Formats: sequence, C-alpha cells, structure tokens
Amino acid sequence: MDIGHVIVSFSVISLLLHLLNSRVLLPAVTIVNRWVRWGLFSLGMAYLSEAFNWTDRPFWAVAVLAFLGWFLVESIYHWLAIRALSLSPLPLFPRFVANSSGEEWPTQRRLFAIRDWLRREKFHLAQSLKAEIAPGVFLRLSVYQDAANLIRLQVAFIPQPSGAFALCYTLASRTTDEVRYITDNLHLPFGGFYPENWRIERRPWSRGLRSLLAQHRRRIARAGETLQPWANEPLEDLNRQQGQLEKVNTELGFLHRHQDRDEFGKISTEGCYRVWKEIWMLNYLGRPVEY
Repeated sequence: MDIGHVIVSFSVISLLLHLLNSRVLLPAVTIVNRWVRWGLFSLGMAYLSEAFNWTDRPFWAVAVLAFLGWFLVESIYHWLAIRALSLSPLPLFPRFVANSSGEEWPTQRRLFAIRDWLRREKFHLAQSLKAEIAPGVFLRLSVYQDAANLIRLQVAFIPQPSGAFALCYTLASRTTDEVRYITDNLHLPFGGFYPENWRIERRPWSRGLRSLLAQHRRRIARAGETLQPWANEPLEDLNRQQGQLEKVNTELGFLHRHQDRDEFGKISTEGCYRVWKEIWMLNYLGRPVEY
C-alpha cells in the first residue's frame, strides 16, 4: 500500500471529522479525530524523513519515534496549561449567581426536541444560573426537577473556543441518609476528590438525556435507597457543593493551602498529575480516571 495514499486519506478523514464536529460537538467524533491526527502526524513525519533522506532509520522506526514525540509535546502542552490555570486568578470552583435574563437555550432544532421531552417527562424549570469562568465567559445552567422533586437535572451549556457550545447533563438525587447520587456525561477533566457521601458515575460517551436518566434511576434502584425531595434552592445547593469540593480537595492535598497559593499556585504537583492523567484518559479513551 502506498503510504502517500494513506496519509492523504487520513487528512481527508480528519478534515471531514473536524467539519462535522464544528456543527455538532460529539465526544466520540472528537476522540476519533484525535487518533487520526496522531496517526497522520506519525506517518507524515516518517514519510517526509524517507523522502528527504533525513535519517537512515527504517520507516516504521521513525513513525514510532514521531508517535512518542507527539505524546511528549502534547503532555508538555497540557502540563503547562494546568500550571497556567493553577497560577491564574481564575477560580477552580466558581460561585454561581441567578441568571437574570432567564432560561437561555440556543435556538437549535435538536434543543427544542430536548425541551419538549423534558416537558413530557414532567420536569419543570427550577432556576437558571450562571458562573463567570473567565473574563466575559460564562457557564450557563438551566436546572430542572422532576414532578416529585426527587431528581434534579442540570443542563450545562459549556462554551468552546470555536464559539460553539457543548451540552452536558448532571442528574442528582439525595437519600434519607444524606448520600448524594450523581450521574453525568461531563467530558471535562477534574482529577480531584469528591466528598465521601457522594456516589459519582461519569459517562462522557453518553450524549442522550433519556439514556442518562434511565441509568441514574437504575443506579438508585440497585442501591435500594430511599430518596428525599430537594428542599433547598439549586443556587444555594450548588454553591454549597462548590465550597465542599474546595474544602475536601484542600484537605486531601489536591489543592495547596490558601496561604501557600500565591507562591505555589492553587493545584499541588500531585493534583497537576491527576488532572494531566484525566485529560489523556478523556481525550483519547473517553473515560475518566477511577480512583
């Protein structure tokens, strides 16, 4: 097989996947495209090396070295990005406020279908919230609850550098023993620790709300737990969660103590490693790290 034809094919596939993902952000498409680009870089470097006689090493040896070089360069890039976030004034656990402009769903046909489905399933809007995650950049949430107020759903519109957004869901229920069951499809790296009474299941490959809700209900049914209704406002509960996460991660060493953050940054060396590892797992395998 002519390697040149393979490289051209990989280039076309990568371009088509990029165009597809610019319209509909799907983690599966993104992951496949990352692998295609990695393979394209490795084969391309080996092809150029052979064409211009850069080395007398065998083609596949150069391809393997290029493959490892991609891993090294991307690892350095991610590590520097994590350190930059750690040293920046941006909050890791931002506080939310009520969104005075109300519910803000982008005008897309597939989103209208999701809202119609929520109404049919008797979910009602509880609150619209937002948090500033960078200067002028807001994470927006629409929080819904089911008819019995036993399941709380967060619909998150996560801004992307391309100007598009990623749609993610978080389902939460709490038991009479104050155990919190959370099922989400977030594909953002976290790498930190959760409070002991949280039972987290992350399913970044699951993009459908219907299947995610069914999985959440199955988890609770298997556990045989009795749920209690949500009594507090989503805003109050969410900001309390953010405070809990910061406290737990400071106590367990993921974050530096407050008095050390000006000198060393917010995230410890161990914390940076955990985030770096989860970035790789999510970017190329589509699954979070299980600790």
